[in-house]
Parts: sequence; structure tokens; C-alpha cells
Amino acid sequence: MALMRPLLLFCVLLVLSMSSSCYSSSFQENSLLHSYVDDAHREATGFYGSGAAHPSYMSILENLKFSDPINLRTRLFSTSSSVKKVSVDDFGAEGNGAADDTQAFQKAWKTACSSSGALVLLVPKKNYLVKPITFSGPCKSQLTMQIYGTIEASGDRSVYRKDLNHWIMFDNVRNLLVQGPGTINGNGQIWWQNSCKRKQTKAVTFYQCNNLVVKNLKFQDAQQMHVSFEECTNVQALYLTVTAPETSPNTDGIHVTNTQNITISNSNIGTGDDCISIVSGSQNVQASSITCGPGHGISIGSLGKGGSEDHVSQVTVNGAKISGTTNGVRIKTWQGGSGMASNIAFQNIEMNDVTNPIIIDQNYCDTSDEGQCKQQSKAVKVQNVLYQNIRGTSTSKDAITFDCSKSIPCQGIVLQNVQLDKGAECSNVNLAYKGNVSPRCA
Repeated sequence: MALMRPLLLFCVLLVLSMSSSCYSSSFQENSLLHSYVDDAHREATGFYGSGAAHPSYMSILENLKFSDPINLRTRLFSTSSSVKKVSVDDFGAEGNGAADDTQAFQKAWKTACSSSGALVLLVPKKNYLVKPITFSGPCKSQLTMQIYGTIEASGDRSVYRKDLNHWIMFDNVRNLLVQGPGTINGNGQIWWQNSCKRKQTKAVTFYQCNNLVVKNLKFQDAQQMHVSFEECTNVQALYLTVTAPETSPNTDGIHVTNTQNITISNSNIGTGDDCISIVSGSQNVQASSITCGPGHGISIGSLGKGGSEDHVSQVTVNGAKISGTTNGVRIKTWQGGSGMASNIAFQNIEMNDVTNPIIIDQNYCDTSDEGQCKQQSKAVKVQNVLYQNIRGTSTSKDAITFDCSKSIPCQGIVLQNVQLDKGAECSNVNLAYKGNVSPRCA
């Protein structure tokens, strides 16, 4: 056994080294982009400051690193034969879709969380009715919640009196794996009929979780937001299916706020709002192999609402198919705010019948609040944004819209090999082109 330990350590180090090498190679093309940009193609539309794109952008992209140990940890959980298992049925859950199984889930979690070592909490292939619940940490165990069945929310809004913002919350849990192939159903129809933007009720919230994997699950018909990652670090969300009717209000698919080092991959999202929304405090966010639509596309923001200072940086969307959405890839910031959205790459994206395939809106305003719509001198700065290998069709007259602030124009925006079938409307933006780009700003 003593001889096996050095060999095992060597194998682990080799796997991590290979993963890091493969990930770094995905940014090789970006690191060379500066040498490709032709100064003769630089244009400033409505802004006559410095024409140079920020040289730090590609070096920052090249240095982006995401945490790898989660992959290794997932493999260890899936291959271990000595993991202890407990079921919610052991604690009285009936799983008939009518009985309230909330207390059984709470007791099962308490037992699992307080146990030592690796443990699997099973949700069998039944239909469990669960009222608002918090799965609290920290836990002693390395815990897997294995969901085979369906967890369904109550259609009675009165059960949310104590907390109107959350249905299922995982709070302060480390080393957690939540996986399917089951379904989490928010039963949101009654909520959509009484929609109110002042309360963003989230179906599933992961709050202050570290080393988290969420995989192979179906989320459907959330009250409003489907899955929210808040103040988390080292997260993988993969092989997720998120669905709600196109007409369902405020039903964002995956929401990321104040979260660092998160990857979202191989997921199919179609709802009544953003497929993915990334807001303040988020850094090192990578989304890949995403199918989006219907909905509002992939959004950074909104940022700066109510004069707030917001920051989002080091975001990469690499590989997406976006169809029938109101927006494709969007950055939206409110006037009067401050902070920065920077070092962002949108790459290898196919747009099909998208109303606004590429859009930066530094003058974003909710028309229900007219007081916020007046021209203001302050704005969230938008800089160092790459659009690369984007093709497809738009259903509006402008496939590209850069509506940037007069006082704080968009800086370091690069379009490389972009082919869209309609026009472009641009103001107060510093642009650089590479390769075949159509349309271009007039």
C-alpha cells in the first residue's frame, strides 16, 4: 500500500498537468490576435479618441485559468464502491406527488451532512412535493445528491411567506455534487400569472458553495429564475436542460452573480428570459457548447442599476447555437452606474433568426421606470470585447448594435470573421476589424 501512494500521487499530478495544458491551448488563437488587427481597418464612430485597442486584453485572456480538481473529484465519486447511501424514503418521504415530503428531505439532509466520509443522498424515481427548503452546510461529508425522480414545488404561493425569493437553497456547502437524471419542477404557472419584477423568486439557489458540480439535471417551469449561483467559487454546471415557455416572465435559465471560476457547458436552455445571465462580481466565467432559445440570449448585465458600481471580467462564451431569441450576445448597462465590464470573448457562435444578434447597450433602461431613462454622464465602462467567428441571420434591420455612452465610450471592441445578414448601428464605440466582417459600422 505504501508503494502505491507515490504512484497514485504521480497519476493525479499528470492528469492535472494535461488538463491545464489542454485548456491553455484553447486560447492560443486569441493570444495572436493583436498581430492580426490591421490598423487601416480601425474605425471610430462618433468618438475620436485614441484608436488603439487595449493591448492587455489578449494577454489577460491567455492567462485565464479555471479550476480542474472538480473534474477529478467527479470521477472519484462516480467510481467509488465504498460510498455510503441514504434515501429520502428512509425518512418518511412518500413520493406520490401529493403528500408534503419537505420534512423527510430536511431530515435526510441533516443525517447526510453530519456523516463523515463520502455519502450519496438518493432521491428515487418518484414525484416528491417539496415546500421551500434550505440544505445548510458546512457538511462533514463529501456529499452527492443523486436525483432520479422529480422534485416539484407547491402551487400554493402562501407557503413562501417566510422567504419569497427562494424555493430550494444550498447554503455554504463545500465539495458537493448534485446530479440527475431527474427533474426539478418549479410549477411556476401561478407565479407567471402574478409576475412582479421586484421579487426574483429562484427555483434553485447555490449560495456560498465551493467546489460544486451540478450535472445531468432537468430544470423546468421555475417560479422565475431557474438556477442561480451566488457568491460561489469553483463551479461546474454541465449537461443541464432548462425549459420554460417563451411567454413565462423573468425565467432566466442560469444566473451567475458574485461567482468566480465557473464553467457552464453542454447545456440546452430555452426560457422566457436570458438563457444565461452574468452580473456583478462575477469573474472567470466560461460557457461552451450552449444551445439557447427561445429566450433573451446570453447576457452580461444588467449592470449599474440605481447608480451601483458593478464589475464583471474575464468571461468567455465559446461555442453556442442561439435560435429565435430577442438577443444573441448582449452586454447591458444602466446609465448613471459605474464600474466595468471587461475582457470578454464571444466566439464560434451560430445565430438563427435572432432579433439582435450582437448588442452592447450602455443606455439600457426598463421602460417601466421612465426616471431612469434620462441621459446621464456616468456609465459602466465597457472595454476589451472580442466577437470572433459569429455567423447567422437576424430578424431586425440591424444585426449589430453598439449603443455606447457619449461620456464613457466603448473601448477595444474587436470584430473578427463576423458574417451576419443585416445592417449595423453604432455610436460612441472604438472598433477594430479582422478578416471578413459584415456588416460594418457606417
